[in-house]
Amino acid sequence: MLRIYSDMLDWLEDLVELIARIEKHDPDLARQLRRASRSVVLNTAEGMDARGRNKSAKYTIALCEMRESYAVLEVSVRLRYIPPLVAPLEDRSQKIIGTLYRLAHSRAQ
Repeated sequence: MLRIYSDMLDWLEDLVELIARIEKHDPDLARQLRRASRSVVLNTAEGMDARGRNKSAKYTIALCEMRESYAVLEVSVRLRYIPPLVAPLEDRSQKIIGTLYRLAHSRAQ
């Protein structure tokens, strides 16, 4: 199992309250974050046992969904639906993005 996987689960748990706040202002945006954030974890889990191009594809999808999730958070902050991200959530988000980037672009699959 990837070490980052437990960080992803913690990150997903951190989003629960933020999604609820976003939903009060913009239910569609909250649904988008809910879907994309789950997809990060699920595609990463699938990628852990995949091989070759399929492995890279799963991690690439997870990376794209992570970037989408992060963009929803940034938009929500700018629209004042949620407060600025606390440092631990920001750090965890960047760590996940960086790890998924390396996994998606790794030549040794």
